Amino acid sequence: MGIHRESATSTLESGYASGASSSGALPQIILTKPHLKFLNNTLNNLSTMDILRWCKLTFPNLYQTTAFGVSGLVTLDMLSKLQTETPSAPTIDAIFLDTLYHFQETLTLVERTKQRYPNVNLHVYKPEGVNTTAEFEARHGKELWKTNADLYDWVAKVEPAQRAYSDLSVAAVLTGRRRSQGAKRESLDIIEIDEAGLIKINPLASWSFKQVQDYIKENDVPYNELLDRGYKSVGDWHSTEPVKEGEDERAGRWKGQAKTECGIHNKRSKYAQYLFEMEQKRQQEELAAALEKVE
Repeated sequence: MGIHRESATSTLESGYASGASSSGALPQIILTKPHLKFLNNTLNNLSTMDILRWCKLTFPNLYQTTAFGVSGLVTLDMLSKLQTETPSAPTIDAIFLDTLYHFQETLTLVERTKQRYPNVNLHVYKPEGVNTTAEFEARHGKELWKTNADLYDWVAKVEPAQRAYSDLSVAAVLTGRRRSQGAKRESLDIIEIDEAGLIKINPLASWSFKQVQDYIKENDVPYNELLDRGYKSVGDWHSTEPVKEGEDERAGRWKGQAKTECGIHNKRSKYAQYLFEMEQKRQQEELAAALEKVE
């Protein structure tokens, strides 16, 4: 990975428009609903490499979002191979959200991957205004994921993702999501458009965990050492456990909670409502404090 950079809905009647955010600077790609359905039906019959080739030709401002899970590493490896096929073509940069609570094994993997794929540029985004765990906890308190899980998801993941999409003028992203991961992902299409108009492409949607494992081994792709210790899906250290025999691939994430996603792939409206409620609460607290002084 060559460059390491860090940084602190619109629905048309005819279909969907990408990049429809408050930024106003994002490029628009318009897909009608019939067109989107046709594309998904067609892409389901293509190999993953051909899907990626098509994406590179079709979408401007295309990026890969990755937490360096096994699916993302397969995509990264394939993109690197495609780049060697057409070295003059623009590269597909990668975006990594450093929540400041990743396992050390994950951070070590990031460095190994950067060495293995020097032709891929990596953009690292952290929670706004902080660079270390100590700074994060000084601002938000310790164990925020316990005291306010929604706020944690927002400040550690959703807001940095939205900031990345705005800074980089992202119109479409490649994700590592697969149907075999279960829960909300069982009905994944290859191309989706979220409420903010962001196009999400899931090139490995039809792959099983075994197919991903086999590709990793056959192509000598770097992977997280935690996989050898029973983990299958790796997120923050405080909300990830090994998976038991027979459990779903993502069963080790947020175990014991009614939760299957960190917020990035949930509806944006939930977080818009959450921020509104947080702002109302802040104003009420300020008013109460002012009244106490008057009394």
